Amino acid sequence: MTQPNIVLPGPVQTALDLLETAGFEAFVVGGCTRDALLGDAPHDWDITTSALPEETLSVFSDYRTIETGLQHGTVAVLLDDMLLEITTYRVDGTYEDSRHPDAVTFTRSIDEDLARRDFTMNAIAYSPTRGYEDLYGGASDIEAHLIRCVGDPETRFTEDALRILRALRFSSVLGFSIEEHTAAAIHALKDRILYVAWERISAELLQLLCGRDVYRVLQDYRDVFAVILPELEPCFDFEQHNPWHIYDVYTHIAHSVAHIAPEPALRLAMLLHDIGKPETFFADEKGIGHFYGHPKRSARMAKDIVHRLKLSSAMQEEVCTLVEFHDYPVEATETVLLRRLHKFGPETFRHLLLVKRADCLAQNPDKTAEELDKLSTIEHMLDVLLKEEPVFRISDLAVGGGDLIALGMEPGPQIGALLEDVLDRVMAGKLPNDRDAILAEITNKGMTS
Repeated sequence: MTQPNIVLPGPVQTALDLLETAGFEAFVVGGCTRDALLGDAPHDWDITTSALPEETLSVFSDYRTIETGLQHGTVAVLLDDMLLEITTYRVDGTYEDSRHPDAVTFTRSIDEDLARRDFTMNAIAYSPTRGYEDLYGGASDIEAHLIRCVGDPETRFTEDALRILRALRFSSVLGFSIEEHTAAAIHALKDRILYVAWERISAELLQLLCGRDVYRVLQDYRDVFAVILPELEPCFDFEQHNPWHIYDVYTHIAHSVAHIAPEPALRLAMLLHDIGKPETFFADEKGIGHFYGHPKRSARMAKDIVHRLKLSSAMQEEVCTLVEFHDYPVEATETVLLRRLHKFGPETFRHLLLVKRADCLAQNPDKTAEELDKLSTIEHMLDVLLKEEPVFRISDLAVGGGDLIALGMEPGPQIGALLEDVLDRVMAGKLPNDRDAILAEITNKGMTS
């Protein structure tokens, strides 16, 4: 593979020049070199150097520096509004917790520093003056779209179990395959993932789910996913015995994940939307499989999972709502659309329609054409309806609680209940959203008593 010169941002070039002028080696390293070789614009620029932390601080004494990672050799430097992390070459000690080195030793050797890194594609260093340091064939592996551990895979994953999920995440996001010995070590050491904090597991999982090759990774490494989400395992090879489904439950789930927009909440909702099916399976007298109540069962299981993953409260609620109501009926009528907008709100309702579409696309294509056409009609109707600023919230009504109190109602929950009734009648077209008309209806029917 021809290794091109990497065009560095001005502040990065300045940092390398200052370190080199002071007599030290300095390279950009890791993800930025990988991304540059892939033709992508790097988001972060990490610099590694032979300078010890105190020497780095001296080199950048005229700039603002932050010493938060000094024990690991990292100094953050602010150059022209760009915050750069500059880390001394180091050798990691033992990893007693399967996650963090117990100690690090600084070294003057770039070769020793690269030897501690996770994958060959992340162990490439580059300097405009010194060229590439690529001891493990990372550039060739990038060209071959291959993820390979630096050195012995079992050693790398035993040191830091998060690397297992990082490998799967890179495979999904980049569309790279995983080298056979690296893949074998992932399967063999999968249980070590539970040494990793749930916040880190969650972050890797959500990025992985949004990858372009998520279907393949979910299928090829389903045993790994069962470690962090054991609720998935009963879905493996669970035949549905239903003419609407040509896949087992887990394969249907994996297809549905790939069929929805790559947004974390949507992808996670699809991963969890049918996990309650094995527990609710029922075969009728003709042998046709049914899963009565599986959305609610799946939602209860999803609630435990999103809590375990330590997601934000808003994301937990969104995912569980999409799972619970993924089978909720929606008809192509204005009244039904307004009621669904009232129940879910515009954003969640749009997401629910996307969930329904992904669910259909992962079923029997001979059965779902009509449902997919119906969803397209509903989505178009929703777009038109929302442009008209329709009434679907109590706050949209031409009357409020103060108006009802003025009519003689006592403050309390009955006011909210009455407004809900009025809103339902307005959405159904039985009552105009006009203040005088609504108050007259309430008075004439004695609804305030």
